[in-house]
Amino acid sequence: MFDPYPDGLPIGADWVSTPDTMEIRFPYDGCVVARAPVGTPDLAHLAVNEAVLVAREVAKLPSHVRREVLLGVHRSLLEWRDELEGLLVVETGKPLVDCRVEVARTLVTWQAAAEEVARLHGETVPLDLLPAGEGLTGFWVRKPIGVVVGIAGFNYPLLLASHKIAPAIAAGCPVIVKPAPQTPLSTLWLVHLVREAAAGVGAPLPMVQLVTGDAEVGSALVTDPRIGAVSFTGSAAVGHRIAKDAAPRKTLLELGSNSALVVAEDADLDGAVDAVLRGGFYASGQACISVQRLLVVDAVADEFTERLLARLPEVVTGDPRDEQTRVSALIDERSTRRVLDWISAAVAAGAHVATGGEAVDGIIRPTVLTDVPDGVDCWDEEIFGPVVCLRRVPDVETAFMQVSDSRYGLHASVFTRSLRTAMRAIDELEVGGVVVNEVPGFRSDTMPYGGVKDSGIGREGPRFAIDELTVTRMAVIRA
Repeated sequence: MFDPYPDGLPIGADWVSTPDTMEIRFPYDGCVVARAPVGTPDLAHLAVNEAVLVAREVAKLPSHVRREVLLGVHRSLLEWRDELEGLLVVETGKPLVDCRVEVARTLVTWQAAAEEVARLHGETVPLDLLPAGEGLTGFWVRKPIGVVVGIAGFNYPLLLASHKIAPAIAAGCPVIVKPAPQTPLSTLWLVHLVREAAAGVGAPLPMVQLVTGDAEVGSALVTDPRIGAVSFTGSAAVGHRIAKDAAPRKTLLELGSNSALVVAEDADLDGAVDAVLRGGFYASGQACISVQRLLVVDAVADEFTERLLARLPEVVTGDPRDEQTRVSALIDERSTRRVLDWISAAVAAGAHVATGGEAVDGIIRPTVLTDVPDGVDCWDEEIFGPVVCLRRVPDVETAFMQVSDSRYGLHASVFTRSLRTAMRAIDELEVGGVVVNEVPGFRSDTMPYGGVKDSGIGREGPRFAIDELTVTRMAVIRA
């Protein structure tokens, strides 16, 4: 159906054939979209070999060359925008509206990375603060960390790969990207566009490579002692294992969350309801900063719940190719079964289904659970489905304590008209980002993005990822 790039995997300067392929299916109806190459640990080792061979050359690429590669990719993405949106729909099963957002954000990411190339510099250091430093000149510069391995999740394959590849190029690092097994097609196309842009300015093609495959392929990449850093987006369990396997090499981990939204007594209730409808169900709930835990102060809980349930039919389910659809099938049947099992376990533990709670034609209806206790996965873990858990709390203080009482800490939001409450949230909530009067899922791709605790370590966003993928080199000169 889609064949905009050569067969095989982009390894070294060519496209290398693989011993096997796999079907990529449209999650909505199961039809075959394409066959994708399946990589092996041997091909992963080959990719690292090729990256190491060009690492010095890539590190020495002039700023204007790196910038032009990034801008060239941006131009190509613009040219293929509609086609990429269509591919993302059938590859991921996400609603068209979310795939359009993904491509728009991808464009911002590549342009921002190009702009950051001009800001990659160091500073002078006053060495003569100690008498021994008199007569010495000191300054530091930033140097590429080396070969980067980027491993992306299935939910935003084009965008997540871009957040690995673009900063690596800007920093002067060769990068090997491994997409999720379910969604390799858009990333293959992206890498093809990157290599075309590199060829256009005489940069070495092995500066960007791609290897597909299972956990063994990922392990072959992250355990290779010749790499400089691993940037991973995915589950906490896998991220923890990668951090151990990659040590002592640097790891940047974006591991998801069970993001909370707090509705204070003085909140704009219609605005908060709108935020839950938008933030709880976009990408069919398959987003690490979608609204999962909803903490509503008692004084407004009844009215808020009534308004939320009255408006929930606005969240249209169905074919993701339809302009009106907001929730469709999850990435695969196993994910659907897991989410339904979690709902059943929550109900068995005392939760109530206010609406939804079942699948119709393979699509989980937008679900609101109430009275969800601690100790069940729907509250404690990342559900990654169209499910919101609503809990009443006596006051904002209790809400803030419960937001932070989690092993995760990526984003949280609070709806309030009080500047004091907003500032308390920013000061007290144990998360990587606090959003006031907007969905916790708000993310500008130029801001620092990442979490605390089991939500990961390090920050994405081109400026901040480039810092992560470079190291300081100190220069001390006696004239």
